[in-house]
Amino acid sequence: MILLPLVPTEDGALPGPVLTEIASLYATNHAFFELSGDFPDPGRITVEQVAASLADELSHEGAEVLLARSAGRLVGLAATRAHHPDPAAGDPDPWIGLLLIDATAHRGGHGRAMAALVEDRFRAAGRAGVRIAVLDGNTKGLAFWQAQGYVPLRQAADREAGRPCTVLRKPLQDA
Repeated sequence: MILLPLVPTEDGALPGPVLTEIASLYATNHAFFELSGDFPDPGRITVEQVAASLADELSHEGAEVLLARSAGRLVGLAATRAHHPDPAAGDPDPWIGLLLIDATAHRGGHGRAMAALVEDRFRAAGRAGVRIAVLDGNTKGLAFWQAQGYVPLRQAADREAGRPCTVLRKPLQDA
């Protein structure tokens, strides 16, 4: 598996062929997007909606969208932030805002491999830990992150939509 950043073109647009691949990946995760409410019709996510969502994500300072490829195929996407979006939070850790694996490739080890690669990037940058917020109701997601060594810290509402979630953290210095 290789992990590469999604890089806008010179005019700031996201590359069309890659957007089509990402929209297909998003479309396989109907159940997650039904839970999150991120798209008006999770059964019909459009390239334009995905482009707007990714552009919004990349507009934040320290944000990065990483694409995971295995055998040339897009199998996953991670959206990360170098810092908590609210400086007043006093949170020193980077965040994984989204880790999404093509649902047709679930249970193939891609999520575990991708999470490890993202953690390695933060570890190489000298970061001591990483956090993620898992939406309440996403029991499979919560189980996945706990199996990766993430420990629940608190219940909170996410900043974007006020949805209840569990904030988890994993130390990186001893990994």
